[in-house]
Amino acid sequence: MLESGGGAVLKEGALEKRSDGLLQLWKKKRCVLTEEGLVLHPPKHHHHHHHDTACKAKELHFANMKTVDCVERKGKYVYFTVVMSEGREIDFRCPQDEGWNAEITLQMVQYKNRQAILAVKSSRQKQQQLLVVSAQKMLRNAQ
Repeated sequence: MLESGGGAVLKEGALEKRSDGLLQLWKKKRCVLTEEGLVLHPPKHHHHHHHDTACKAKELHFANMKTVDCVERKGKYVYFTVVMSEGREIDFRCPQDEGWNAEITLQMVQYKNRQAILAVKSSRQKQQQLLVVSAQKMLRNAQ
């Protein structure tokens, strides 16, 4: 789960997601944005038990997210699409003043930057280890 080890909650609130069905209805989701991604919970229903809603949470991890696309302002809403790396597109809308699209984009970029820095660091460490090993070999050969 993203919530447990996913860092601090940076933003929480309601987002509407367009359903995949034929009717493509807008459904309200309780959304939690962390440093790792976006978690979508069904809105709290009174007749549901807590553990029901827990298993219905949907996670959109930044590792699998490509872009936040097609930002459009219409009336009081901002419409935007989250494009996942496997090509799946998920449409959202929120009131203009809530700025979910900007917040998700910002966190996704920061996440990808952190991953890139980690990748560079680990390849640098490997290079340094290789240099140390080859330097030791050269010293041994010289003796």
